[in-house]
Amino acid sequence: MQNKKFTGVVFDFNGTIFWDTKLHNEAWDIFLSNYNLTLSDEDKTKYLHGKTNRDILNMLFKIDLDEDLFQKYNGEKEKLYQSICIKSGLSFAPGAIDFIEFLREKNIDYAIATSSGKGNIDFYLSYLHLEKWFTPNQIIYNDGSIKSKPDPEIFQVAMKRLNKNPEDVLIFEDSYAGIASAEKAGAGKIIIVNSSCICNLSSRF
Repeated sequence: MQNKKFTGVVFDFNGTIFWDTKLHNEAWDIFLSNYNLTLSDEDKTKYLHGKTNRDILNMLFKIDLDEDLFQKYNGEKEKLYQSICIKSGLSFAPGAIDFIEFLREKNIDYAIATSSGKGNIDFYLSYLHLEKWFTPNQIIYNDGSIKSKPDPEIFQVAMKRLNKNPEDVLIFEDSYAGIASAEKAGAGKIIIVNSSCICNLSSRF
């Protein structure tokens, strides 16, 4: 595996190429406080990060939310998050765009596989101008039809979208659920991002 050359790359998004984990935590803290609930950042890392909001909200309220209630809670939380995000001025992780440009230069196929819903994807298209680096076909997101991480389905969809075998794909992930999902999908290599370092990966291609 040391000299393995990868022909495809799949990025998780939040906490991976967009280091917004603290912003999500801040939004969750406000949301939880509004409903007299609390979670430590450690608990958020263990139980929230990487999962879809439907799974998260069902877990938090300990019921299977109907569609109206889900949309209410989901809208409240993401409105908080997007407002915090805009105020922060946060942009892509250091080196992320350079690496994407490197992939383009080398004609290496890449995609995003994120648990974010359409509302946040639309927000990123506006706020980060995501369409400069990713076509709609390169963005696999939580559209309600794909199982939540740690199920491998979202990465399997991404691999199929790129027309790649799992062993030929490098996945970037940061959450427990996402790492488990990537492992189950059979990724050739998983790069675990801790939001504090960027490695030179060009030698892997």
